[in-house]
Amino acid sequence: MIINALITIGIINIFSNFSIKDFGVTSQSISITIHLGFIIWFILLLIVHELLHLLFIPNFSQSKNTFIGLTLFGGYVYTEDELSKSRYIMITIAPFVIISIIMPITLAAFGLLTPLMKFLILVNSMASSVDILNFLLILFQIPRNAIIKSNGTKTYWKLNKSY
Repeated sequence: MIINALITIGIINIFSNFSIKDFGVTSQSISITIHLGFIIWFILLLIVHELLHLLFIPNFSQSKNTFIGLTLFGGYVYTEDELSKSRYIMITIAPFVIISIIMPITLAAFGLLTPLMKFLILVNSMASSVDILNFLLILFQIPRNAIIKSNGTKTYWKLNKSY
């Protein structure tokens, strides 16, 4: 989580000043104000994050084995379809790359990198830590030509003989 946050802060700092003062923290006090608009943006971030996972699943709209939902702990996208290792990796890291790396660059180019956007991008970055851990496990523990399949909370792989 810390590494993800540092990567995102580094990217934001290239284009815009990143300061904790933007978030109500000074040497004298901490001031936090949560507006209804912020809560709506936060929920939208959660939905967009999960939809990005979903969009990278091949034929997700026709699949009877692909699901999206919300729990008390956040959102999820789940498929029991067989996926190649590279596709699984793409699905896993898409929200982090798009929201926490590409989005700050794009928003900065248009002068839209506001403190609220910086905060939401940083939240996504830290929330993507489980995705990045999953990415690293798949990258280093599963052979290149493997097919990956999830079944409940378990994920399995097998070598694809057609490669």
